[in-house]
This record gives sequence, C-alpha cells and structure tokens, in this order.
Amino acid sequence: MSLRPPGRHGRAAPLVALDYEIAQERASALGRLGRALETSLAALSDYDNSRSERDAVRAQLVQDASDALWCFMVQRDACGLRDPRPVIRDYGVPAEVYARMGAFGRR
Repeated sequence: MSLRPPGRHGRAAPLVALDYEIAQERASALGRLGRALETSLAALSDYDNSRSERDAVRAQLVQDASDALWCFMVQRDACGLRDPRPVIRDYGVPAEVYARMGAFGRR
C-alpha cells in the first residue's frame, strides 16, 4: 500500500498506524498457527515413536497435522510467503501430512 506524504493536517499518520496494526496481527496469527503446527506434528511423532500400528488414533493425528499445516500455509500466503518448501523442511513435515494438506475430513 503506498502512502501519501502527510499534508498540512497529517492525514497519512492514521494509515501508517493501521498498516502497523495489520502487520502486527498478521505476524501474531502466523506465530499462533506455527505453534499449532508444531504441536500437532509433535503429537504425531510421539505417537509414531510409541506405537507401530496404524489405527484410527494415528489417522486422526495425521488429519490434525494436515489441517494445522493448511491453516499455517494459508496465513503464510496471506503474508506474501508463498513457497512451501521452507515450512516442509524447517518443521520436518512428513510426506503423508503434506499430501493430505487441504483435504479436510468430515466435521
């Protein structure tokens, strides 16, 4: 968003404050969603480390992780961060979670 320089009455100042608040909220939302993704991936990893069978609990953990990944990616996209590769690499997202991203189950 391009801002006009302040005129006699300083009209651009409220726009700068609004842009700042929007940027703060975007960053805050991205942080919350990143923590939710980390939590769901950790739960899936913990479950995989403690059990070897594939059952309904594991399927739900994969679904929860893929839902969290989807929400995080949508927020990143809204912030102009469109490349998913750093997220997949940095968060250690398993291929099956990435493959289910955006495929929401029945709610």
